[in-house]
Amino acid sequence: MPTLRHSLIAAFAVAFAIAAAPAQAKGCIKGAVVGGVAGHVAGRHAVAGAVVGCAVGHHLAAKKEREEREERAAARAAASPAPLPASAPRP
Repeated sequence: MPTLRHSLIAAFAVAFAIAAAPAQAKGCIKGAVVGGVAGHVAGRHAVAGAVVGCAVGHHLAAKKEREEREERAAARAAASPAPLPASAPRP
């Protein structure tokens, strides 16, 4: 008979097994824990919840990182001076 402790152990095991590739594990562990708990509460689906939570957490972390990278690039472009036109006299 599975218990909450067994479900959490399974969720952590899945999360740490997936976290072996740290470059792609951003958001996975937190998502796996949340998904595992939600799956357990939903009716003994902790492992499936952990796997889905890992995928969703990774997706959201990648999306957030991409948005931050775009914001930094836009800020850098706004901060750099505009190039002089080719016909403008040079001082």
